[in-house]
Amino acid sequence: MADLQVRSEIKDQILYLTINREQKLNALNRAVLSELAVIIADAANNNEVRGILLTGAGEKAFVAGADIAEFQNYSLEEGKELAKTGHEQVFNAIANCPKPIVAAINGFALGGGLELAMACHIRVASENAKLGLPEVTLGLIPGYGGTQRLTQLVGRGIAIEMITTAEMITAEKALAIGLVNHVVPQSELIAKAEEILSKIRSRAPLAIASAIKAVNASLQTDVNAYETEIEEFGNCFQTQDFKEGVSAFLEKRKANFSGK
Repeated sequence: MADLQVRSEIKDQILYLTINREQKLNALNRAVLSELAVIIADAANNNEVRGILLTGAGEKAFVAGADIAEFQNYSLEEGKELAKTGHEQVFNAIANCPKPIVAAINGFALGGGLELAMACHIRVASENAKLGLPEVTLGLIPGYGGTQRLTQLVGRGIAIEMITTAEMITAEKALAIGLVNHVVPQSELIAKAEEILSKIRSRAPLAIASAIKAVNASLQTDVNAYETEIEEFGNCFQTQDFKEGVSAFLEKRKANFSGK
């Protein structure tokens, strides 16, 4: 539908998501977040989806931040609810999605846009991308996991510098500090993301979901991540994909995983 803020399409087991507000540099508003919440929740349980590619419309911006006009008059409680709802329904849902999500960062990824990219499992940036968390210039701090995920990815010192100076960094700098996985020319951005997802979709889907869960557990303070790994490792032995993978290895053929 023309009025949708997020375009979605499944091709070759990849769910393509495009934030469709090009004239607003794909800024996050309530409609975008609401649509993303529904789509991610559905994709997590859709056996037709093996991976997700998330990008922004056009070549100027992935997401250039949040739509500030929508929350400029929010109270303390409304501000907390804005962050809490976004965390639970979108950003944490993306981070914990059992389907690997690749962010194709085309241009600006600022504020909530960078937070959205950081929630994804893998990030590919175009050479012209600019990344940053400028919230302190508005009298705010990152409210969608930015303080936590940036620190996890690049370390405390760089995270504090980026957040407190509010300066943008280039794609090459982002690659050097571990904020993105790859940097490619704009014309090759989607193809690179597809290449990664193509490799992933040929692997065992349930094992991939277990791997994501185990890796994410390493970032949680209230769980023993090693125990999570042991549990998920054991769970793999009861899957048809495990039997198929071992059979294919012994028979020297390509495995055909069913996700069961």
